[in-house]
Amino acid sequence: MYEVPIHPRVGLGVRFNRPMHLSKMMHSFVILLRLPAVWACLATGGGLHSAPPPLAPAPPMGWNSWNWHGKKPLTEQLVLESIDAMVAHGLRDAGYTYIVVDGGWRDSRLGTRGELVPNPVKFPRGIKHLADYAHARGFKFGLHTVPGTHDCGGDPVGGFGREEIHVRQLVEWGVDLVKLDRCQFKPDGWDEPKVEQVYRRWARLLAESGRKIVFSISAYQYRPWYPEICHMARTTYDIRSRIHGGAVFDDGTPADPKANFISIVNIAELNNRWADHAGRGFWNDPDMLVTGDQGLTLDEQKSHFALWCIMSSPLMLGNDPRVITAEEKAIILNPEAIAINQDPTEQGRRIESKGSTEVWRKQLRDGRVAILLINRDKIASQPVTFSWKDGSSRQGSSTWQVRDVFGRVDLGTFDSAITRQTPPHGCWLLLLSPP
Repeated sequence: MYEVPIHPRVGLGVRFNRPMHLSKMMHSFVILLRLPAVWACLATGGGLHSAPPPLAPAPPMGWNSWNWHGKKPLTEQLVLESIDAMVAHGLRDAGYTYIVVDGGWRDSRLGTRGELVPNPVKFPRGIKHLADYAHARGFKFGLHTVPGTHDCGGDPVGGFGREEIHVRQLVEWGVDLVKLDRCQFKPDGWDEPKVEQVYRRWARLLAESGRKIVFSISAYQYRPWYPEICHMARTTYDIRSRIHGGAVFDDGTPADPKANFISIVNIAELNNRWADHAGRGFWNDPDMLVTGDQGLTLDEQKSHFALWCIMSSPLMLGNDPRVITAEEKAIILNPEAIAINQDPTEQGRRIESKGSTEVWRKQLRDGRVAILLINRDKIASQPVTFSWKDGSSRQGSSTWQVRDVFGRVDLGTFDSAITRQTPPHGCWLLLLSPP
């Protein structure tokens, strides 16, 4: 069988059941090249072969070590204990199936052949041992690495010029997700042509590696070629977390795409700009979650989690699963909130901002609508209103049945609009269904 691959962003494929004469094959390709979708694909520079397989039909879910532990405290034993805790607390069964080891696992130098070397003291049994341990317990395994010359701490362990060696190691270790973090490039630094060249090279090598590996780009801003080559990509710099002195829901400053450590509200605002580009196997990534004991109140944690759910963001926990509380579990294990996140129809977006209040909306594939009401005022409760005329795609009836997702209760049937008194930095995550 001869097959021209289907490009998931174009939806095009040709399959020949038996060998064809060369002239007939050329005629078929001439017909293909007349299609605007093909030219749009080729114009991006990716070609029909460049897109990764649809390994992330919904936003990936899992746990990442960085927001809680950072670099120095990270050890093999800590990761093993976190995997066990993820099972014990029901996180794996709720869909959090990726265990991602972030920065801190490498030695400070590459090996003699340019290969990656795990820190022999902190990770004495190597990365494959961790991957095997995760796989045996029903998880997939992810790993952080860097495509430049140095990591973010300045160690000369980058993959530039050694990409084939590093990808081969990742495959041998059994890695299922690669987080490629654009740290340092010495001596000249990064420029945009270099960023695109290097990330496209990694995408090609991963696609040709023989292993299905989710490609996660961490390069701190959205770029229009991301959906062609990866499954998820960061749209902002780092979220403020425990290792930055604590998470912050809203610091009162305007959203700044160049800020090093960003509040939850500002990250959501920046991520919202690229909502049209998410879906169909590519997801905008506003960074890992900061639930747990990282500085947020319970109301702020609910609002944070609800924002990530309605934005169809990858749900990568940044907590310590070993010390998770019942209150945190009630938020991050909420099955209805997770279902909103995992619905692949679109990335939800903000449809109204009025004073300190915001309304966000996501259309779901079964005809229901998810609505998020948020109060950014840190002192006073505020009424927040969603009006059917502002966000309903339904024609005819203006009546909806409304369910409170976090309260897990039906609120009844409403006509025209719904208003909820919302606590400081709090939210209402609602599901609207036809009566």
